[in-house]
Amino acid sequence: MIGIVSHADDLHTTEVVRHLDALSAPHVLLDTGHAPRSVSLTSTQDAAGWRADWVDTSDEGVSAVDATQLRAVWWRRPQPFALHDDVRSPQDRGFAHGEIAAAVSGLWSCLGATWVNDPDRDEAGSRKMWQLQVAARLGLRVPRTCMTNDPVRAREFLRREPGHVIFKPFSGTPATWRETRPVREADLDLLESVRYAPVIFQEAVAGSDVRVTIVGTQLFAAELRTEESGYAYDFRVDTHHCPTTAHDLPEHVAAALLRLMDVLGLWYGAVDLRRTPEGDYVFLEINPAGQWLFVEYATGQPIAAALAGLLARLDREDGVGAPRRRAWRSSTG
Repeated sequence: MIGIVSHADDLHTTEVVRHLDALSAPHVLLDTGHAPRSVSLTSTQDAAGWRADWVDTSDEGVSAVDATQLRAVWWRRPQPFALHDDVRSPQDRGFAHGEIAAAVSGLWSCLGATWVNDPDRDEAGSRKMWQLQVAARLGLRVPRTCMTNDPVRAREFLRREPGHVIFKPFSGTPATWRETRPVREADLDLLESVRYAPVIFQEAVAGSDVRVTIVGTQLFAAELRTEESGYAYDFRVDTHHCPTTAHDLPEHVAAALLRLMDVLGLWYGAVDLRRTPEGDYVFLEINPAGQWLFVEYATGQPIAAALAGLLARLDREDGVGAPRRRAWRSSTG
């Protein structure tokens, strides 16, 4: 059985489920956004062993699963917990939230399943400081970078940097999302504010964007000509007007990216590169849960099918453990 930690309105989940159904691969949606309000979670340990039951009675229909039957789990889009309205005081709500979080985390730890990706590795792999260090160690070119909450160090970096500089956040949520931005003259008067929260400053690398979606040993590379869109610094701002085509990734770059995935312990990742006018590839970052449907729609690359195939294989092979990549396959269409 394949578990999908996501929600019913996620289009990426819908696409993968469509392919799982075509493969006749059994699956169940585990929506943490229904817990504990409409989810009954029970774990028992006795002479017969361990068992855990997840029963969701939300308006989307009753679903129940014996968690011991899960052999592969896709950590796609976990949602914030939904507490009962009867729990009203801040203290009680804080306690209830901590308890359901501990119970669900315990369930994840007990599963004898292969995760795509393991939640702990997913979180660690999203740390931008760690990503850059690992990528550089593996021989990938990375941009000159300063991550700081010290206004003095930020100014020093800007003075030393000969070209344009961009700045971006460490993280984001739907409510606090911020695009990558260029440092402009007006921003220099605001540098004192970095002491309130760290900021990532990087050299602005000229060239086109290359998004590499990695599913197991398959690499789906796409070139995005951001300079032709409405916003040249971040393709996410205007994907509808950003020409996107399948791209042939050099073998040495693909091999380095798979080594990066192994070090980070990830089965899935969306890597952002910059391809310079000279043909060099510069690693910017990796998102362990990055979006990919816009690439599939633009290029026809079968990313959803690849994810479904990976999950179905992991479910069949019960307990294959951490990702191991002895070979890679580039998929450009």
